Amino acid sequence: MEDVEAEADALADVAYGLFEILLNKELRKQGPYLFERVEREEDFRDDFEDIFREFRKDYPQLAEALLKRFEETGIIHRMICSGEGIVPTKTTQMYWIVQDAPAEIPARTDGEQVGKWLIFLERDEADEMWKKIRNATTEGKLGISTKVSTAKENPESRDNRIVIYVYTPDWEDEPDVMRVREVLRELGIEQRIGYKRNIETYHGEYSDKGKKVTYYSV
Repeated sequence: MEDVEAEADALADVAYGLFEILLNKELRKQGPYLFERVEREEDFRDDFEDIFREFRKDYPQLAEALLKRFEETGIIHRMICSGEGIVPTKTTQMYWIVQDAPAEIPARTDGEQVGKWLIFLERDEADEMWKKIRNATTEGKLGISTKVSTAKENPESRDNRIVIYVYTPDWEDEPDVMRVREVLRELGIEQRIGYKRNIETYHGEYSDKGKKVTYYSV
């Protein structure tokens, strides 16, 4: 019985993450980002319901998993309007909130040439800083993508703080990597931070093994 419940929870987690990605994508086609609509307190309920109907048509099993967890779509909509998937410390359904740069900037973050600045923040600092970094990302001022950890307890996390990743497309392009670092400094990240290449991540190399894995540290 416990295994069945665990599988249902896992399916609902996947379903929620996929639905919010779709919601962001479809709303962006129509105009403002989801976070902009929430922060401006715009009424997007009709659009939300239309997108959920399409989601249910394309992914019936995932949609049913969501409805089993939340009972009805209005609950999901109210959660989002209260900060779920928008504000790191108010997000409990996903491990990460992701914000890609504008479409004209390549947004792949899985290549070996990609790297990321890592910013660790206490929870009372994280929401405000994420908003600044997220906005700078959508304005094309940073790298290809950013993401932030959330209040959802992650069994793979090695730190209780909130972490923000700021991705750049090529770790060998030092001028661009350092340009992004300077923008982060302007946004308020004045403490020394490290930059890690995807290569180290793919090889499972982490600092708690006593090995230096930061490629840049500024």
